[in-house]
Amino acid sequence: MHQSDDKLHPVAISQVMLNFAQRNGIDRQTCLLGTGILESELSSGEGLVARTQEMRLIENLMLALPEVGASGFELGLQYNLATFGVWGFALRTCKTLREAVALGVRYLPLSTAYCRILLCEEEDAFGITFDSDPIPPHLRQFLLERDMATSLNLAREISLQGAEFKAIEFTGTPDVDAAALKALCGITPTFGAGSNRIMVNRAGASRPFPGYDPALTRMLEQQCQQRMDTVESSGIAGKVRQKLLGELGLGATLNDMASDLALSTRSLRRKLEQEGTSYRDLVEEERRQLALQLLGNTTMKIEEVAAHLAYTEAGGFVRAFRRWQGCSPSTYRENE
Repeated sequence: MHQSDDKLHPVAISQVMLNFAQRNGIDRQTCLLGTGILESELSSGEGLVARTQEMRLIENLMLALPEVGASGFELGLQYNLATFGVWGFALRTCKTLREAVALGVRYLPLSTAYCRILLCEEEDAFGITFDSDPIPPHLRQFLLERDMATSLNLAREISLQGAEFKAIEFTGTPDVDAAALKALCGITPTFGAGSNRIMVNRAGASRPFPGYDPALTRMLEQQCQQRMDTVESSGIAGKVRQKLLGELGLGATLNDMASDLALSTRSLRRKLEQEGTSYRDLVEEERRQLALQLLGNTTMKIEEVAAHLAYTEAGGFVRAFRRWQGCSPSTYRENE
């Protein structure tokens, strides 16, 4: 899902950053300069701040941090399930780590993530990839490291620190202590990899947790959806993208989407036109982005990728991919 500067984030996320700043000798006033975030909002614990406010806080923090020592990765390790309220509680009550990850991605705006995060799967591993392209360039590396560290911490907490990590990979050479990360997760990170991702043992990710309560999980997921309705303020296009990547799926028709949004087809089309897009363009864009991720990060067959993107037959996907990228899916995968 694309990020919007109008999106709201839980204020608890900002509070963690302020606590981190203070431990590094930076006062709160320096971090809050120009953000418009009020102390009353921070003390409430349940408040929401706009993405633009949070990004200004991050910029202030990055400028004030010492050049050596503190990093986005170190900041990410400060977040835990309790930081995220109902989203964190919902993750903790899922039946398996796999289901927790899927739920987390489905309601990603309730988290601290700025990266586009997608599920990926291999023969013996399951995990997530992190695409930092939606992040402004000057914040990209810092927030990529923060998102990956937060995800590692949450996976360890959800599985009571029993997650069997298979790979932790970075495309570049981040400011991450490889020895410390190995001590934390049991494996040495890979730098200069083809993608940013975290992978765990596939069988272990599907192993049920003791004490699973399906009724509680359903209730908490309903609360996550209600919270999403509050924090999503990115216009009708943002709501459409959310549903395409969520409960309706990429195969939803314009009529399906309009009905789910309690709009007439004509009204939905007009509202999207006012935001400079169309339903077809949104579906195409999300399919393209997901196709690139699946081709680059999984061993799924072309037919399986096509089905995942809600194409009725592989030929339709191949033709669309040629239109998007100027080559076939197979050629793209070979060149990755």
